[in-house]
Amino acid sequence: MINNKQTPSWRSHRLDRLGSSIFAEIAGWKQEALEHGKTLIDLSIGSPDQAPALEIREALSRMVLREDQYAYPSSQGTPAFRQAATAWLKHRFGVTADPDHEMLALMGSQDGLAHLAQAVCNPGDIVMVPDPGYPIYAGSLELAGVEPWLLPLREEHEFLPDFTEIPDDIWKRTKFMLVNFPGNPIAVQADITFFKNLIELAKKHGVLIVHDLAYSEMGFDDYRPISILQVPGALETAVEFHSFSKSFHMAGCRVGFLAGNREAVSALRDLKSNIDYGVFEPIQHAAIAALQRAMSCENKRGVAQMYERRRDVFVEALRTAGWSVPSPKATMFIWARLPEASGQSSPCWNSKTFARELLIQTGVAVVPGDAFGSQGEGFVRMALVKDEETLAEAAARIGEFLA
Repeated sequence: MINNKQTPSWRSHRLDRLGSSIFAEIAGWKQEALEHGKTLIDLSIGSPDQAPALEIREALSRMVLREDQYAYPSSQGTPAFRQAATAWLKHRFGVTADPDHEMLALMGSQDGLAHLAQAVCNPGDIVMVPDPGYPIYAGSLELAGVEPWLLPLREEHEFLPDFTEIPDDIWKRTKFMLVNFPGNPIAVQADITFFKNLIELAKKHGVLIVHDLAYSEMGFDDYRPISILQVPGALETAVEFHSFSKSFHMAGCRVGFLAGNREAVSALRDLKSNIDYGVFEPIQHAAIAALQRAMSCENKRGVAQMYERRRDVFVEALRTAGWSVPSPKATMFIWARLPEASGQSSPCWNSKTFARELLIQTGVAVVPGDAFGSQGEGFVRMALVKDEETLAEAAARIGEFLA
């Protein structure tokens, strides 16, 4: 008997729409560079190159040796973790939250970002996400079957969204708006006036505001990022994600939390209780140690000082090499418009071709801006995840590439 059925595919079509394909491409470019004898300097992934403070690691190591730490954890997070996170919000931002109803432990903020739309949205809803934006923002909507509406972040508006461009019918269908200040890939700053206006719009239109504050402890110079929950009444219509990955160099520990509107927090908690069993309790204990250290440490700037030094060295070295890039006021990323190549009469670069040629010819890996959305075309993102000497070397290689 002849079987005319086509060979089945065991891969969902939606996987090709999650926005991660560029990182697979970059992996291929890295291999090409290695085959050409290049030594890699990887500035493409925002993965901290430092370990957590010793006392955080000691707290983790003590707990993993205890025999009573290997039962299923609570999907909400331990009371001790939720209380510590609540105390830190109060200490850092002056925000008062209920640890039992307005706080949820997560396996990193990306865990929550990936699942929130499934927890709060229904068919036909719209979610507003920034363009450019972190890939999971739009990817999570694809997984949830929710329609995105892209908020363009343009240079002429200082990369802040222009809310006057949003039609009334979009406001009516929108379940939540996702914002990220300071952001990835763009270190955009939002002041308290901006957040107050945003909360007013949210209440007017019945929209939940979701603020991703993963880089709260990475402000430079005189800038310290603020929480949207500092706005009076924000708990009525906003939630905020926090991460330990960047602030405390705990990226591999996978821990973070969501704070804010209790109905949205409860919805995500209920969804998560059907998916997993929460964060390994020794990791929560280490996270408590990190928060307690941050609240008691005389150095209130934490990891920001190291990244500020790296920023200064890299930005100055790039400018010396012939590429004038902006000096961000926060985060671990440089967001830069493509440079002009003095050695080529008419370079035909777009973000992807620039990133590919730079990597293959110099071994320096960066991310093309269009990986974060169509508005990112013409830019690249570079991560400050190497020491100052290595960043200076990367800048020198880029200078040779541009010459």
